Amino acid sequence: MTSPAGPPPTGGGSGEQKRLRLLAVTACPTGIAHTYMAAEKLAQAAESRGIDMKVETQGSIGAENVLDDNDVKHADGIIVAADKDVDLSRFAGKRVLTVGVAEGIRHPEQLIERVMSAPVHTPGSAPTAPASGGGKERSVGYKALMNGVSYMIPFVVVGGLLIAISLSLGGHTDPSGGLVIPKDSFWMDINNIGVIGFTLMVPILSGYIAYAIGDRPALVPGMIGGWIANTGELYDSKAGAGFIGAIVTGFLAGYLVLWIKKVRVPKFAQPIMPIIVIPIVATTALGLFFIYVIGKPISWVFEHLTSWLSGMTGTSAILLGAILGLMIAFDMGGPVNKTAFLFGAGLIATGNQTVMGMCAAAIPVMPLGQGLATLIRKRLYTEQERETGLASLFMGCFGISEGAIPFAAARPAQVIPANMLGGAVAGAIAGVAGVEDAVPHGGPIVAVLGAVSGVPMFFVAVLIGTVVTALTTVALVDISERKRGGAPGGDAGLGTGVSTPEPALVGAAAVSAPSAGAGPAPQAVSAPVPAPTPADTGNPPATSPADGAEVLSGYLTEQTVKVELDATDKESAIREMAGLLAGTGKVADADELVATALRREAQGTTGLGEEIAIPHAKTDAVTAPIVGFARSAPGVEWGSLDGTKARLVFMIAVPEAAAGDEHLRILALLSRKLMDAGFRERLLAAGDERAVLGVLSEIQ
Repeated sequence: MTSPAGPPPTGGGSGEQKRLRLLAVTACPTGIAHTYMAAEKLAQAAESRGIDMKVETQGSIGAENVLDDNDVKHADGIIVAADKDVDLSRFAGKRVLTVGVAEGIRHPEQLIERVMSAPVHTPGSAPTAPASGGGKERSVGYKALMNGVSYMIPFVVVGGLLIAISLSLGGHTDPSGGLVIPKDSFWMDINNIGVIGFTLMVPILSGYIAYAIGDRPALVPGMIGGWIANTGELYDSKAGAGFIGAIVTGFLAGYLVLWIKKVRVPKFAQPIMPIIVIPIVATTALGLFFIYVIGKPISWVFEHLTSWLSGMTGTSAILLGAILGLMIAFDMGGPVNKTAFLFGAGLIATGNQTVMGMCAAAIPVMPLGQGLATLIRKRLYTEQERETGLASLFMGCFGISEGAIPFAAARPAQVIPANMLGGAVAGAIAGVAGVEDAVPHGGPIVAVLGAVSGVPMFFVAVLIGTVVTALTTVALVDISERKRGGAPGGDAGLGTGVSTPEPALVGAAAVSAPSAGAGPAPQAVSAPVPAPTPADTGNPPATSPADGAEVLSGYLTEQTVKVELDATDKESAIREMAGLLAGTGKVADADELVATALRREAQGTTGLGEEIAIPHAKTDAVTAPIVGFARSAPGVEWGSLDGTKARLVFMIAVPEAAAGDEHLRILALLSRKLMDAGFRERLLAAGDERAVLGVLSEIQ
């Protein structure tokens, strides 16, 4: 064997001439199929050259065949074929070649040759940007923001629900103190635990935004910066900067750490830089900058907004209610929100309870509206977002506006305007109806506990504001995603609501774990060798699947196989495949199934190359998981990575409520098996539906 050109291997070994050892990581943000196809292609190319290779796949069902320290120690080089950021810190001292996932599918042999002349990755160096051409790549800023939001969500949910439970079961109204939970009671302890969760929420958001950008040294300044942003007393403000301030401190901390890392220091100081010097310098600089530079304008805004509102108490109730609603909904705990809330609460003691009534109607609109939006247009949201939406609905009932923060942080340009519109509508209706609130709190809970006068109109205001927020959010998110060319849930394999691990940046290797209850994970390979069969010589088997044998877990049957497609273009092919699946009785709405599959195609082609396409959809247009297969002799133009037309077309459809990750397992198994050239030849040569099923039954 001729060794690849370039510098000598960096792995260990002695004595005899050793086999070259390579590692690889494959990952893609738009679908798991490319992840596994790239893995299979690289492994096959390595095997053909007598090279040992282990491939780690970071797919939608979690990381598999994970590379351990021993693997890295003895590796001569690492290929990272990914369209999302992969943590490279574990590969320090090794040659690392970083490319797009498409390169792993198109040119695996070239990558194996190139890796031996790739640069050696050094500790603390920035990850190499993937080569273009492998799929749509989110910006670093977006992925950092989503990293922070993903870690923040559990704190919002846990803190908010515990506070809501303690208020509902242990609270009562008190004109002098709002909703009061007796001190030294069990429910006060529950409430305090929830308050801790809420207190940590903002620093967590800031800290993990910073961590995604600047790695571990940025975590401390990010979290402390977030705490400072949320603690107005530190900069003479009655209201902290809230989640908006946390986003600012998170990005400032992350990029400040990156800048400090570029400063050259003596060799003896390098070991202490990431654990002592960088965190201390960045934390001190960021904290003082926020207190003395950013904090002052926040305090100024708070004071002048309060004075401005005081001058409006004699104006129209509709106008005042709309303005208060806009302010309440803007930053959900920040200075603008707190100004409106404290203004209304302060007037209760003077006998003016109508201003607090306007605020109380607007307070629950944001969490209720965002929760409702996840129910009326499920396809626009990931599984995690839909679960957060249910918690948001519950929090909204108890006047906890922070339940909407995860949505506002993830999509501020769409969610905040929708929140403000709904809040303004609710506040204006409450104002014109003369709704009064005797306690400084909001939401349906205050009406249920008897603190509100004009209860019917209070609920009308809340309901209309909620609907306005939900519909506006759905419209704005839909418009935004159409402009971007896909559905927001599409980062997962099925593109329409499948939960996916959030894109991880420098240090965030896995934000969300794979769902429990998934089927057996496909085994990652180290240079697989297809089992020899008679068909490898070109002779198709004459066998059919054994009686009662299931093909693809029983999702694909003779009824969902078509030997020859009539369609000549992608859309027609998808419609024809949907009609094929509809014949099973498991498709409730064929048009919606087609529309969902086409939306997935708009996000990124499901043409995988090697004359293969796997269109897929997750939608309630189907009542049970189902898989179809068809062949096209001339091929259908599918926009495949390698430019080939699709001759082998699989269509996977699962309902929204499909449990676990079974559909992702099927997609992964298909992707891997289809990389076997002999398998593809047998599939093309199979004479009828039964023969096709016989070949497909090889997928295990």
